[in-house]
Amino acid sequence: MPTDILALDAVIKAYGGLRPLRVRQLRVAAGEHIALAGFDQTTAELFVNLVTGATLPDEGTVTIFGRATSAITDSTDWLATVEHFGIVSERAVLLDQLTAAQNIAMSLTLDVDPMAGEVRGQVASLADAVGLPADVLDRPIHGTTVAIRHRIRIARAIAGDPKMLLVEHPLAGVDAGEVSALGRDLARAAQSRGVAVVVLAGSVEAARPFAPRVLALNAATGDLTEAKSGLLTRLFGSGR
Repeated sequence: MPTDILALDAVIKAYGGLRPLRVRQLRVAAGEHIALAGFDQTTAELFVNLVTGATLPDEGTVTIFGRATSAITDSTDWLATVEHFGIVSERAVLLDQLTAAQNIAMSLTLDVDPMAGEVRGQVASLADAVGLPADVLDRPIHGTTVAIRHRIRIARAIAGDPKMLLVEHPLAGVDAGEVSALGRDLARAAQSRGVAVVVLAGSVEAARPFAPRVLALNAATGDLTEAKSGLLTRLFGSGR
């Protein structure tokens, strides 16, 4: 039987919006890939902070890897917990003057110029895992596509062998022709490592390319409901 590594129950967290973030119930099993629709940039960041234990809910319980985040006792305990997560977010700064390889290597070491041969081998393996073309590795990333930047961030996120990836708004800024490949590469990189994935997106349409299962958030009640397929949505409406 699959084991739930993330559980949210009756969670409420105020953050200064019109209404607090509410999640009535969520379960994520080990290795499961799901997307949650209905999260803007602010609530996506708040969700990540709740799940990683960086902040506590005002009400309800967040349980990660069988332990309530309220039981995290100090900064050392929290840092050990955070190591189980890989976070893919535009909030993770990339340095435009460095190459793609150097940006990936920064998840492994600060000594990126020159880069040790062992580190270069790890970088090449990570780049291959996320579908990053070899010919872009040694170019500065200034002016590169958003899809390439996303792949660099995914590579950095999986470098620490996390148990779960938290991916914020992966569709944002990506050219339409690159979306499907980016979704496949994210899935392949996670599946090859047995990593669970939670994607946070603004809409069902933005979420669907990145996970086989999409749950839509009702912001008023906190209910997460299975999103209809694209065909059913066109035939019967959005259900909102």
